Amino acid sequence: MAMVAPSEGGAIPWPLGATSYAMRTRIGEAKVLVVGAGGIGCELLKTLAMSGFKNLVVIDLDTIETSNLNRQFLFRQQHVGQSKASVAAAAVQAIVPGVSITAHRANVKEARFSADFVSGFDLVLNGLDNLEARRHVNRLCLAARVPLVESGTAGYLGQVSVHLGGVTECFECQPKPVPKTYPVCTIRNTPDKPIHCIVWAKDLLFARLFGPPEAATDLDDAGEDPGDASAEAATTAGPALLRRSGEPAEEYALRVFQAVFVADMERLAGVEEMWKGREPPTPCALDLAAVGERVRLAEESAAGRGPGVAASGMSSALGLPDAQRAWAPEDSAAVFLASVRAFLTHRAEEVGALRFDKDDALATEFVAAAANLRSHCYGIPPQTLFEAKGMAGNIIHAVATTNAIASGLIVVEAMKLLAGQSKACHTTFLLAEASNKKLLTPMQSPEPNPNCVICGKAQLLLHADLHALTLGDLITQVLRGRMALVEPTLVAGSFMYEEGEDLEEDEVAFHSQNLTKPLSQLPGGGFATGTLVEVTDQAQQTSFRILVQHKDTWDEDAEPLRWEIRGELPASTFGKEGAGPQPDDGSEVEEDGFEIVEEGTALPSKTAAELRKRPVDGVADSDGRAKKWRRDSEQGVDGQ
Repeated sequence: MAMVAPSEGGAIPWPLGATSYAMRTRIGEAKVLVVGAGGIGCELLKTLAMSGFKNLVVIDLDTIETSNLNRQFLFRQQHVGQSKASVAAAAVQAIVPGVSITAHRANVKEARFSADFVSGFDLVLNGLDNLEARRHVNRLCLAARVPLVESGTAGYLGQVSVHLGGVTECFECQPKPVPKTYPVCTIRNTPDKPIHCIVWAKDLLFARLFGPPEAATDLDDAGEDPGDASAEAATTAGPALLRRSGEPAEEYALRVFQAVFVADMERLAGVEEMWKGREPPTPCALDLAAVGERVRLAEESAAGRGPGVAASGMSSALGLPDAQRAWAPEDSAAVFLASVRAFLTHRAEEVGALRFDKDDALATEFVAAAANLRSHCYGIPPQTLFEAKGMAGNIIHAVATTNAIASGLIVVEAMKLLAGQSKACHTTFLLAEASNKKLLTPMQSPEPNPNCVICGKAQLLLHADLHALTLGDLITQVLRGRMALVEPTLVAGSFMYEEGEDLEEDEVAFHSQNLTKPLSQLPGGGFATGTLVEVTDQAQQTSFRILVQHKDTWDEDAEPLRWEIRGELPASTFGKEGAGPQPDDGSEVEEDGFEIVEEGTALPSKTAAELRKRPVDGVADSDGRAKKWRRDSEQGVDGQ
């Protein structure tokens, strides 16, 4: 296909040539992929179209929620429930007739959006709100050798950066903020903050009641040491919380309530050594008969308002329309019982496969109600539905003007790339308060980090209890959870583990049989200190190495998963027993089992004064051209 590479036709002077005929021609012919049609994506699509871009493709999985309408101005009330990508495309086409926008309501991680798909574009512009998807798009762009302009906002803060493989740093060259985590025992037994109760309701109770029944949670763990107070107090109700065959929804909801807010509280309060420094929890003492009658009347009211009302939330039917008002314990109990019954009655086909989604109103109401009931038991202040949704969904509420400024900066950087002026590209920080009388602080796009795991030649060091960490844990917690891989393949000596849609059933069964085995007991002699693991992901065309080190002693409160992954390993230490890097201060990563802050937005890590120390280079390459940065059609890609 015809491509408009930045160098074709020669470089256009910047900024003098920004409005030239040649520049307008390149803009009109460029094919641009926009990933995300939310706060930034809406503004970005509109700004691209009004700047002369005519060939756009947008990908977004989400549907429009009422809460989006205050800042995503392409959407209206009648669009609630519809695809963000489709509605945004139609709205922009109505504003700018003649622009071609192809909309996909889909997950950018789907197999059809491969590196080959991305290679058909001249630019990729990100307007995403989660780190995992950002990492995935970064790796696709590296593999396809397509320029990426990344962005993120959080309130009045924001950042726009340009990523050219081999020319500038990739999105993953610099470490991102580590998610805030809490020890399992705090979440399960001794919460003292509202967020502890939110995490318990979302990651433990919701997952146990509505997620896969075979998936274990910490509600199932009664502890391994009978003499340990936390083991004695740990609830044994996990499996008992599963619904029995033929059990009515009303009875099941009441049984769960009694188990987690009465029986468990009594059991925990009985472990006296846990409460020497604070008050023990108290069971919920509520008139459940009156609460149940209130729920019944609300269900009748919801049914009279039409099908699907109860499935999308019960708080309004219960007389609690104000998301900014904190619920009384009786209100929380009513919402809890009603939401459990609504899931079982109106969304039964989803139960057993549900995962918490901040945009699922019924799920959010359940989590808010359960967290507030638990807070009531522990004497913790309750949260409003609005506050609970923000905490459960790790939401930093967006500001429309910040999104608009970010989208404008994205388009400016995109135009520089099309002009062939990669040297003029900047990373720009949006500040909440002026620094040196400026709210926008640009810096020259940094060069690639030679130690980057994704685009460089770095290796990671994994410390783990090799007798406890299973292959399945390594795949789900480390490679998927921390490294955001999709289909990891591992090779260590004669051992190999592989994933992918092209595997035969017997191959899948062969590899799956090792998932429950500790790393030390894998075929081929198992993993030991000094084992070098080659990790690849064909879906992302990414590869890197991990050196394994066994570690026996762990702080169970700080590191309950019994593994940690560190910095880069010098090449000279490969294969040496006990070799490993000494990380700089702050490079050690702590894992605690419960992620409560999504790594969604890249924000400034340096002060404005520090950023100004690096000169802003707006000069083109010496020959007036940007080097061609495209993949030849016959050339393979390796993401490195």
